Amino acid sequence: MSSAEGTPVWFELITPDQDAARDFYTKVAGWTIAESAMPEHGGYRLASAPDGAQVAGLMKPPPGLTTFGWTLYFATADVDAAAGRVKELGGAVLFGPMDIPHVGRFATVADPQGIVFNLLTGSSPEGSQAFAAAPGALGHGVWIELATPDPDGAFAFYGKMFGWEKAGAMPMGEAGDYAFIGKGADFRPGAVMSSTTTGAPARWNWYVHVADIDAAIAAAKAHGGALLQGPDQIPGGDYSANVADAQGCQLGLVGPRK
Repeated sequence: MSSAEGTPVWFELITPDQDAARDFYTKVAGWTIAESAMPEHGGYRLASAPDGAQVAGLMKPPPGLTTFGWTLYFATADVDAAAGRVKELGGAVLFGPMDIPHVGRFATVADPQGIVFNLLTGSSPEGSQAFAAAPGALGHGVWIELATPDPDGAFAFYGKMFGWEKAGAMPMGEAGDYAFIGKGADFRPGAVMSSTTTGAPARWNWYVHVADIDAAIAAAKAHGGALLQGPDQIPGGDYSANVADAQGCQLGLVGPRK
């Protein structure tokens, strides 16, 4: 995989109702969603952006799993070594590492604050296009956001995992800083904030780029979802919002007002 270490490379929804999720995200995110053509993927569904790039997956919960929602995958050159590093830094390995046929090798892990994410070493020499923080990248992930009870601890952990640094911050008053993730001159994928002071669920969240923020929110409501936050104007003129689908799974949206 040519994606740089720590790059968001895939977004995955674990949902008890794949059909309802397909209908919801087709309308809200503008995706085309179809079942994987590979039978060994067990009914896994692939979501493609309007430009044809695959950006996300929808899957049924494995036996025994009772929690649903979106999870993020981060690129790493060696998933086994990275999983070992997670444990050395105070986190935990929850599943794997194991191989996914025709995809690569992954592990599900948790940082020292218990927040879950995935590591992936892809088998394709081509880099992932799931995350594309650029104008016009409709249907792609354009921002990631970590709400954590320990922002400083998170920067220490992910800094050692992926080389991330704190690249400035936006003060939010009593809610603390909205601290930007950075690595080098061009890597600014998202931010870290306090779950304690903001009241946000402690988790990784991600934002998909939509053509019309109000239309996307209206579609979410029309298909059994709810508006959780926003729309709020953000630097650059676009607006952000968070919605929940009919199963209560949260997704961020970014886009203009028409």
